[in-house]
Amino acid sequence: MCSCPEREEHMVTGKSDGNCLLAALAPSDLARLRPKLDLVFLRQRQVLSESRKPIEYTYFPQQGFVSLVQPMADKSMVEVGIIGREGFVGSPVLLGAGTSPVMAMVQAPGEALRIPASVLLKEASDSSELSRLLLRYVQALHVQVAQTAACNGRHTLAERLARWLLTAHDRVAGDDLPLSHEFLAMMLGMRRAGVTVAVGTLKKAGLIDNGHARITILDRKGLEVAACECYRAVRSEYKNLLT
Repeated sequence: MCSCPEREEHMVTGKSDGNCLLAALAPSDLARLRPKLDLVFLRQRQVLSESRKPIEYTYFPQQGFVSLVQPMADKSMVEVGIIGREGFVGSPVLLGAGTSPVMAMVQAPGEALRIPASVLLKEASDSSELSRLLLRYVQALHVQVAQTAACNGRHTLAERLARWLLTAHDRVAGDDLPLSHEFLAMMLGMRRAGVTVAVGTLKKAGLIDNGHARITILDRKGLEVAACECYRAVRSEYKNLLT
């Protein structure tokens, strides 16, 4: 099982094994689930679930990634988690909640397999193995969200940016990320001026390059050195929980 995103090219085929959780299912569970999965394309900035509105569908991404975004009272938004092909979008329904204060928004487009939330919930109640796998993923996602909160409070802007870029890089094919400074400021809860300084620091070190609404990873290993401990902690937790 691909317990967490790996830096290797992968094809998007529309098959269930494009998602790590589905690929890890027992053949009998997958065979029962497969006819209920619909292949959809997720567009950049598409909202999959609104804050505090019913979650109608759950999604198993095969490429790209989805940001979990917390809307604030001043209309700003801060990202609290990222979901790619290692997981699924819509985990609150598995915990008995039909809504969530967090919005799920596509940041890097790609294909996903979609299933009605009510159907997935029933399938999980009928299969202890499917329920166990999904709940372990929910725990891994919880660790990511908690570590992100700690990171935002304790680490420098450059360290946080390096962590975020690595997390996004894990979930896309290639080295180009469609990211503007304005978007990064919103996702990381920084001022735009702070993002500009942090990008400049990583660029001067030869780790990244940037252009109009784009950041390119040039030195993956160097970026891992520049990142704070949080990136490695979350990857380790994913491996522990999902293998």
